[in-house]
Amino acid sequence: MTQALAKAAADSSARAAGAASGTPRSEWRAVRLVVPYLLEFRGRVAIALTLLIMAKLANVGVPLVLKQVVDSFAPQLPEATQALVVVPVMLLVAYGMLRFTTTLCAELRDVVFVRVTQRAIRRIALGVFRHLHALSLRFHLDRQTGGMTRDIERGTRGISTLLSYMLFSIVPVILEFLLVAAVLFTHFDWRFPLVTLVAVSLYIGFTIAVTEWRIDIRRRANELDSRANTRAVDSLLNYETVKYFGNEEFEAGRYDESLRKYETAAVQNEASLGLLNIGQSGIIAAALTVLMILAAQGVARKTLTLGDLVLINSLLIQLYIPLNFLGMVYREIKQSLIDMDRMFRLLGENREVEDSPHAVTVPPGPARVSFQSVSFGYEANRQILFDVSFDIPAGTRLAVVGHSGSGKSTLARLLYRFYDIGEGSIQVNGVDLRALRQADLRAAIGIVPQDTVLFNDTILYNIRYGRPQASDEEVRAAARSAQIHDFIMSLPEQYEAKVGERGLKLSGGEKQRVAIARALLKDPRILIFDEATSALDSRAERAIQSELDRVAVGRTTLMIAHRLSTVMDADQIVVMDHGRIVERGTHRELLEIDGMYAQMWALQQQEEEASAPVARVA
Repeated sequence: MTQALAKAAADSSARAAGAASGTPRSEWRAVRLVVPYLLEFRGRVAIALTLLIMAKLANVGVPLVLKQVVDSFAPQLPEATQALVVVPVMLLVAYGMLRFTTTLCAELRDVVFVRVTQRAIRRIALGVFRHLHALSLRFHLDRQTGGMTRDIERGTRGISTLLSYMLFSIVPVILEFLLVAAVLFTHFDWRFPLVTLVAVSLYIGFTIAVTEWRIDIRRRANELDSRANTRAVDSLLNYETVKYFGNEEFEAGRYDESLRKYETAAVQNEASLGLLNIGQSGIIAAALTVLMILAAQGVARKTLTLGDLVLINSLLIQLYIPLNFLGMVYREIKQSLIDMDRMFRLLGENREVEDSPHAVTVPPGPARVSFQSVSFGYEANRQILFDVSFDIPAGTRLAVVGHSGSGKSTLARLLYRFYDIGEGSIQVNGVDLRALRQADLRAAIGIVPQDTVLFNDTILYNIRYGRPQASDEEVRAAARSAQIHDFIMSLPEQYEAKVGERGLKLSGGEKQRVAIARALLKDPRILIFDEATSALDSRAERAIQSELDRVAVGRTTLMIAHRLSTVMDADQIVVMDHGRIVERGTHRELLEIDGMYAQMWALQQQEEEASAPVARVA
């Protein structure tokens, strides 16, 4: 299945390239994706197809029995009176049995096949989910969450439509047409099957032509629907910002603009659907009229019976129903392919950061981190780091300080290998990150980020996320170490309290303590504190800082800080400015240099002194 998803991704990339170059894309390539699922459940598929054939044979047998019933009511001989009493009863019983068999086989077919459909949806949705998590941070910074989730939702729904309709609508229509044609050839002259063949050909040709024209309309409607959903989700995620600036009507206006464009596209889509239905009905009505005229003439000339007239009418009606359904099926299949195509584009996104075929695990023992002549930029024309080099010996603490935008947080992202560097090397225990398995590397690192975002779940869940298999007591121990256990116990629901979307029910300091507890529970060899106490007040900061100092003992620690008071005890301090290291040394050594660090220290001391009286008054 992984190979099938990979192939779909490659096809998606090719389609995207074709779209960019102006060449038409073939959504039908997506059919290749469903074939492995049919092969995996070949037994169920065979049973379902057998039931399908039985249902169609019974369905075509109904008009033949009905013809016999009608003809039996017009006996040609007086001695047939007794047959008039017995034969119709038997035929009517057969008629009822055939009707029941048609429904029974169709329902059993669906029951047998439903696992194939649901397993395909599950496997492909899981594959897309895993692929999205495997994509680089660059992709997720650029994504539009609302539109992307809507694309995935429609794409997975399209899988069900494609599997069911391709196997149980296209195949049955072809089979039923062949059976009807066989009956017409054996019971009537050449004009009847000829009229039927011409009508079916016109019907299919008209349906395909109009549906292809409608595809662009539907695709545009989908894009506008995703865009509207993106704006709605983005606005709701930023609810507080909207309220801060009183921009509810502004957001409603932007959303309504997207809905207005979608409304126009949806109206065009429905209008074109009406045109398609009218044309289909016209072709079938014309064919049915011609055949009934031919049949009526045959009855008048006594070459056909009343039963033949009923047979032709029943056969054409039975053929008309699946043919009319075929038009809808073709539209739905094409729509499903469009929806799946948008989902496959996600599979076609380049992972950017991938494990090498010979990737190894992180070497055992205390971790030593080394940045060697690292240069990096998020964009080709925007370089962030310039020839950055430093070492963090195993079990020591290195702090990185500097003004905003100096590239401090980028170091943490590179150590996690969210991006691959352009020049230089980052090593853990002497092994380049690009030679390590990403899962093993990240398992060895714990981080307390500056901007803590929590899952919309319980506090217990969010702390345990650091090590999902941890016991409740271990979670509580981590919470105590992060100085948040007492706060949690003061809540009505305690550890089962919900934190809300992105943790909005908690204050900034409370969220940061949860993040600290989560990192402590992970018990990593390498710790990263990215402004870990930036959301805490001075009193809480001192309490947490002493706990962080205790936890960091024996671990290799990278401390990214703005408040210099939190890094005074670091084994080494690196000062960055515009992506370059300008100073390095201990706190005392840097003060003696009287350079950039000393200036930052003096400025922060002045700010603290200035705010102290205000704090006492408050």
